[in-house]
Amino acid sequence: MQTATREPDWKSAALLTGGFVALLWVLEVVDLATGNALDGYGVQPRSEEGLLGIVFAPVLHFGFDHLVSNTVPVLVLGFLTLATGIARGLLATAIIWFVGGVGVWLFAPSLSNHAGASVLVFGWIVYLVVRGFLNRHTTEILIGVAVFLLYSTVLLGVLPGQPGVSWQGHLFGAIGGFLAARLLTRGARRGAEVTY
Repeated sequence: MQTATREPDWKSAALLTGGFVALLWVLEVVDLATGNALDGYGVQPRSEEGLLGIVFAPVLHFGFDHLVSNTVPVLVLGFLTLATGIARGLLATAIIWFVGGVGVWLFAPSLSNHAGASVLVFGWIVYLVVRGFLNRHTTEILIGVAVFLLYSTVLLGVLPGQPGVSWQGHLFGAIGGFLAARLLTRGARRGAEVTY
């Protein structure tokens, strides 16, 4: 009798992250081909149609320059978020996605439009840095330290000041990453306390 072997999480993480980045590029090609019709699906604060942006904004970009600047961070940080547990990484991403979108919808200036995967990038940075220390897991601590060393200056993007950049998306993405680390670590610790 042959039993199915489980793929290592890093292989699944690589496939999922690569697939996500491919989706981002396909959507930007569609956006270009349709005269930037998809750009209207970003988060538009405190408008009913802007609520759709909470769902769609992280997969949309305002041009290829915007997408190129997010591609490598999404590949690296998305992979690291998923590599130590697909289910936990996906749940962390969902928390970041939701908190980032709702935060922008509630607090960004009216008549603005926000889109881009950087909300996830900032969330993943904070999640990866905080997660290891809360879990007290050596591998996750080392990943967090490496991410901090590589991306610490990027975190300044949560501050206002750069025109045309959604610092609100960066800030609320980072808050989502912190909340994800706290919420998912609490569950992991409870599980650790009852499992022998």
